[in-house]
Amino acid sequence: MFKDLLAHPLTRGLDIDSPRCTELRVSIIQEKSFLRQTYEEWYTAITSLLPSTEKPVLELGSGGGFLSDYIPELITSEVFYYQHVKVVLDGSRLPFANEALSGIVMTDVLHHLPQPREFFAEASRCMCRSGLVIMIEPWVTPWSRLVYAKLHHEPFRPEAAEWSFPRRGPLSEANGALPWIIFERDRALFEKEFPDLQVHIIRPFMPFRYLLSGGVSLRSFMPGWSFALWRNLENLLQPWMKNLAMFALIVLVKSNNLDQGRVTSDNF
Repeated sequence: MFKDLLAHPLTRGLDIDSPRCTELRVSIIQEKSFLRQTYEEWYTAITSLLPSTEKPVLELGSGGGFLSDYIPELITSEVFYYQHVKVVLDGSRLPFANEALSGIVMTDVLHHLPQPREFFAEASRCMCRSGLVIMIEPWVTPWSRLVYAKLHHEPFRPEAAEWSFPRRGPLSEANGALPWIIFERDRALFEKEFPDLQVHIIRPFMPFRYLLSGGVSLRSFMPGWSFALWRNLENLLQPWMKNLAMFALIVLVKSNNLDQGRVTSDNF
């Protein structure tokens, strides 16, 4: 009942798996100033990390976002067709030749993939050497456990034994804790199974701002002009992000068989 009262009026009652819901989210992100600035910060971070190459970049699960404003030749994609995407595809079967891509980027997508191992295998195949997978995903901390369990509509199961889950609705079925499970709890297993995808960056961040924006499903709790104030507060809290973060920036690099070193949240 509480979440129903806070629901954004444009998406209240809509099927989250419907393309119509995703199309409405395009308008929601643009109209909610605090939320739009959140995405702008995410996109700036993503584009600053991409390598300089003529090979294209794929955005997996473009949703209601606008990353193509930052990367003009970006290949936008989704699991169903709507007017803002170039390609309809399944992350477990990417329609690209070997080493055709310089990077794969995504925001809030990995935790919706029911068979993440299939995606990692395809990413490794499709990316050129030194190509990057750049993700912004939910992260598990004492604070985020509370927030995702009480206020978020998606399943959040840090205790899940397996990485996979049943294939159901493309957006409704998920495990928000999956990125943390793979890259924190089961990191040794990931490195063993995918040795050519080196974990290059894990940076937990953003404990409050996405929550205060209301995301794409809830009403905004803060006006757009307060965004910089909250960003400054979060910067002051950086030493405590392992306990407070709700998201993490995760970067994988396709190894060129050289020791490139490892960049973590402690030195990024």
